[in-house]
Amino acid sequence: MTGSVPWRRCQPQLGAGRGVRGRRDAGRSRYPACSGAGGGAAMKLKLKNVFLAYFLVSIAGLLYALVQLGQPCDCLPPLRAAAEQLRQKDLRISQLQAELRRPPPAPAQPPEPEALPTIYVVTPTYARLVQKAELVRLSQTLSLVPRLHWLLVEDAEGPTPLVSGLLAASGLLFTHLVVLTPKAQRLREGEPGWVHPRGVEQRNKALDWLRGRGGAVGGEKDPPPPGTQGVVYFADDDNTYSRELFEEMRWTRAVSVWPVGLVGGLRFEGPQVQDGRVVGFHTAWEPNRPFPVDMAGFAVALPLLLDKPNAQFDSTAPRGHLESSLLSHLVDPKDLEPRAANCTRVREWRWPGNEAG
Repeated sequence: MTGSVPWRRCQPQLGAGRGVRGRRDAGRSRYPACSGAGGGAAMKLKLKNVFLAYFLVSIAGLLYALVQLGQPCDCLPPLRAAAEQLRQKDLRISQLQAELRRPPPAPAQPPEPEALPTIYVVTPTYARLVQKAELVRLSQTLSLVPRLHWLLVEDAEGPTPLVSGLLAASGLLFTHLVVLTPKAQRLREGEPGWVHPRGVEQRNKALDWLRGRGGAVGGEKDPPPPGTQGVVYFADDDNTYSRELFEEMRWTRAVSVWPVGLVGGLRFEGPQVQDGRVVGFHTAWEPNRPFPVDMAGFAVALPLLLDKPNAQFDSTAPRGHLESSLLSHLVDPKDLEPRAANCTRVREWRWPGNEAG
């Protein structure tokens, strides 16, 4: 045939020469004339086999996938659980956002001043170089206490401009009283303060006013109406007072007590308390007194004082017994009400030089 290669039988060809080279060439191919056509046919057969194998594997994979599509899926419960977790997280986030937008709660409000018992602070005072300085200091402390009525009693024949002006400028609810100490009870020049207790007439004058016996020369002149809830405290003008002290005494039912600092040569003196009851007193001066307490160490409920119209201070009482002369008419020592953390805290300090009562 024209253009075709005629078939011919492959015959082995021997090397042209003998020797080593001839034997090496002969070992390379025994049929050199057959290497072209026969090799191409074998390669085509291999490719067909590979393609066929790939096709069969693909068909098998496709059939398996189609079979699996029809099988029931057990993935719904995990999906539902995941969705529930997301819902809970979204709900918590919404709650936190709402809390952030919510205004902060208002702080607890203290009782309205009108609902608090009134504290009547009785202060005797007399003319001296430091009188104004000590009254200004005391008035500044009292101005921090709500629902307080200051009874300032002068030891004088009449009201002085110094005290009248100070009271008017204090901003406090006050009553100005005046009573002169009898000459027989006054201290003579050079006498120690304990010879005659100072302020007896002035304190009794304040008790008279509270009981409706008049005598005010300035400020509020009408006494408290019947049924008024309050407490009476005797505060000298030269002592130092903590604001907490007044809040502790405000709810006194009969007579409340607490320690006083810098008294009688001690760091403090006051009641000894066990199981919430007064069982004794820590004091250096006559511990066997009926009430071995300092004037600044107790307060009396106003209703109790009004129920005992004859209870007052005795100007003739022995040294250190002035407080007992009043309290003996009002309460039994075992019924005293301890304050200031069961009398373990000092809320008031006495001027160390004042031991006159």
